[in-house]
Amino acid sequence: MGNAKPMRVVVAGCGGISNVWFKSINSQPEIEVVGLVDFMAAAAEKQRDVYGLAGAHIYGSLDAALRACAPDIVFDLTVPDAHADNVIIALEHGCHVLTEKPMAHTMPDARRALAAARLAGLQYAVMQNRRYSSGIRRMRALLNSGVLGTLTTVHVDFFIGAHFGGFRDHMVHVLLLDMAIHTFDAIRFVSGADATGVYCKEWNPQGSWYDRDASAVAIFEMTHGIVSTYRGSWSSEGKSTSWESQWRFIGTNGSAVWDGNDVIDAETIRPDPGPVFRHAYDVVIPSALAVLPADHAHDSCIRDFIACVQQGRCPLTSASDNIKSLAMVFAAIESADSGGHVTLVE
Repeated sequence: MGNAKPMRVVVAGCGGISNVWFKSINSQPEIEVVGLVDFMAAAAEKQRDVYGLAGAHIYGSLDAALRACAPDIVFDLTVPDAHADNVIIALEHGCHVLTEKPMAHTMPDARRALAAARLAGLQYAVMQNRRYSSGIRRMRALLNSGVLGTLTTVHVDFFIGAHFGGFRDHMVHVLLLDMAIHTFDAIRFVSGADATGVYCKEWNPQGSWYDRDASAVAIFEMTHGIVSTYRGSWSSEGKSTSWESQWRFIGTNGSAVWDGNDVIDAETIRPDPGPVFRHAYDVVIPSALAVLPADHAHDSCIRDFIACVQQGRCPLTSASDNIKSLAMVFAAIESADSGGHVTLVE
């Protein structure tokens, strides 16, 4: 890959989230940013100057940028309700697409964009950067080792008092739609199971600074007989979890807890316990597991996507897989709205 020509990239959307992307982009010589798109030209000009993208031209629309620049790839960092249309426009111009989450603002839009990618035969993936973090991969390795026996239950807690200001303060289903996709995708990635049904309760607690519901509890039925619970809030002050949540995994031979960062504690039933009221347990030492080198997750997601485009491989965060995580989000929202159980349909 060292002698290959850089991939020509147009970046659509130069808001706050683009700072993380541009830092990663600048660390990767395989990428040449040839165009920036934002309806606020000043935002694009600022990012071009801050990140030294002198060769990037600025456009007010994605279509204009694609016609002028003829890039290989589009990075879509726009607001969620613009994602599907931007993806389809990029595909029509022959571009591969890596988009910010969620892949679309509705399930019909997600299906429409995915169908367009399949028809075009081009790569289409989502920035689910958590899949590349060291902690989640260590936890997945522990589960895959079989030391806990058969996985039966996953419990996840997410509690952070997040004062964003701006559009999130006014979003409908702000926690489920804007944040829970990360956790739901992580549940699938770590457990190797997909959701089949959900019951969800959503509410806005007293003292919340959000206009709409910012707290939720969901119970997911998963394949392989696994049950997963999610408790979350963006209006919870004090004793915060990590952004990756706090986790408990229960298997037939033991349990593990993960703080969402680097701390994993696990215990398994001691061999030949005999007929006792409570078993004795052996501690599983996480350091004995294979640990992937720490890497900035955005860097890894972008780097893997570029390599997949160049080598014709399917990205780890492909839209064809990610739509299953998005389906969890919209099924939870439907359940919260209806007050009943919802069966998942991709």
